[in-house]
Amino acid sequence: MSKVSSLKNILPLVAILRGVKPDEVLAVAEVLIEAGFQAIEVPLNSPQPLDSIKQLADKYGDKYLIGAGTVTTVDQVVSVHARGGRLIVSPNTKSEVIRSAKKLGMVSVPGCLTPSEAFAALEAGADALKFFPANAVTPGLFKALGSVLPKGIAMYAVGGVDAGNLHEYKAYGISGFGLGSSLYKAGKSIEDIKQSANASMQAFNAL
Repeated sequence: MSKVSSLKNILPLVAILRGVKPDEVLAVAEVLIEAGFQAIEVPLNSPQPLDSIKQLADKYGDKYLIGAGTVTTVDQVVSVHARGGRLIVSPNTKSEVIRSAKKLGMVSVPGCLTPSEAFAALEAGADALKFFPANAVTPGLFKALGSVLPKGIAMYAVGGVDAGNLHEYKAYGISGFGLGSSLYKAGKSIEDIKQSANASMQAFNAL
């Protein structure tokens, strides 16, 4: 079956599994998907990240958006695509990475913090914008950008985002969220991950 390669009809809540290992990734993903998550990102500075991405893509890629985070080079984009990943999330705005992802039919969500970076990302073909680290951005910047960006552009907050502050970012004009350490971190038990996932989903559904 074809892999999911669009943000359309996908809940704008991305689970970031930084540090996850290949021998645990499916168990973690099962808990997240049961809670309602539809997009999972494995940062490339995790142990053997491409192995984890392949496992996720093989099992869930036809229904859910699976891919990589901390993607900074074209070679990495190609490697993720070869493993079945269709989501490319970057910490920065790099036009060649964005264009490479789009050429391969993937979803590109680059990181940005300034209007210049935001518009450069969109010009290169980005599907959405990731504001990172979101906890370093003032509400005024989100509001100002929202007033000048093209209508319908999805703005994701990543970095310092958790179940307790989703409503604050929503009020600033943010439409999507990336949840990292508040959701998953190395050594966290499956039961604790389940509780965090359910709390995050409840907070999102309450927006």
